[in-house]
Amino acid sequence: MQLDPEIEQRLDHLVANTGKAKSDFLREFIQNGLDDLEDVYLANATLERVRNGSEKVLSSSQVRKALGLDR
Repeated sequence: MQLDPEIEQRLDHLVANTGKAKSDFLREFIQNGLDDLEDVYLANATLERVRNGSEKVLSSSQVRKALGLDR
């Protein structure tokens, strides 16, 4: 995989100033990036299901009642 030269330079700077391996940073970046992508894409998929009526939606009063908080 070829990185953009500016990104490569920033990564090299980070490596030089922290003493950590480049692979450690890349592993961390990938994990965090996957977490963010999952959040975005799965939220968008859920929103689409809500919009087309195939996802169950509860009102706040229904949630309070289901949790026993509506006393």
